[in-house]
Amino acid sequence: MGAGEPRLIASAGIPGFEFEPLQIAPAILAAVLYATRVHTLAGTPRAVPAWRQWCWYGGLALILGTLISPLSGLADDLFAVHMVEHLLIGDVGSLLLVLGLTGPLLAPVMRIRFFDRLRILTHPLVALPLWAIDFYAWHTPALQDAAVNHSGIHALQHLLFIALGANMWMCLFGPLPKPVWFGNGAKLAYIIAVRLIGGILGNVFVFGGGHFYDAYAAGEALRGVTPSDDQIAAGAIMMVWESFLTLGLFCWLFMRAAAEGEERQELLDLANRHGVALSDQRAARAVAAGRGAELRARIERSARS
Repeated sequence: MGAGEPRLIASAGIPGFEFEPLQIAPAILAAVLYATRVHTLAGTPRAVPAWRQWCWYGGLALILGTLISPLSGLADDLFAVHMVEHLLIGDVGSLLLVLGLTGPLLAPVMRIRFFDRLRILTHPLVALPLWAIDFYAWHTPALQDAAVNHSGIHALQHLLFIALGANMWMCLFGPLPKPVWFGNGAKLAYIIAVRLIGGILGNVFVFGGGHFYDAYAAGEALRGVTPSDDQIAAGAIMMVWESFLTLGLFCWLFMRAAAEGEERQELLDLANRHGVALSDQRAARAVAAGRGAELRARIERSARS
């Protein structure tokens, strides 16, 4: 299907694999750039851990597999399937990409002034509104129908879902510095906000009455699904997913808070044993920033000197 070219529905069977350069090329480029940087850091203290590499390549594989699999063809016919596609690439895929990042990996990019200035986009008070605006804008009837009917717009939609989804996750899991105030309490509020933003739209689809999109009419008729049922199914999928996502994030935050408390106390005990001055606030800041190991090494060096 070419850019700007309306889609055609050939049959009610299961679609085959689709290979659209506009959607495949960015994933291939990202894989090559990542592998190059990983190779450069290999064998150094800044080497990228294997589990992070698995997350990155797994995220790319999930995104690419979703976009070229028969699921993508079904997503052109049914809004509920389209919702599954977007949750896979915009939530799960983008989260895996963020988990694959480290500070040293991003260092060459952040040394470029343009990209360093863009770091403001990862601030929690910027990232969340950007994600929410993009999320809601693409679900307006005009943009959603345009994305289904024109491959160029569809590719842009997917690109923004992945990019702004990853940007939203950076606040929780990314390696860039966070604001001092963005502690576990603020992270909890952030998670709740993400849940509410997705949950509200899901409720609109389930209880809004009627249907909002015309682009799926031919596919729905061909597959024997009414537009209202298709929309309700899409909303239910979103609501169930948001519930599981929230539960998972709450568990992560609880375990993170417990681990941080334990690591902070270990650092304080270590400093006390070696007679090194260390305030509770400094230990907490180091742990929250993921620099507990560095502070531990500094304490041990001070004790030996």
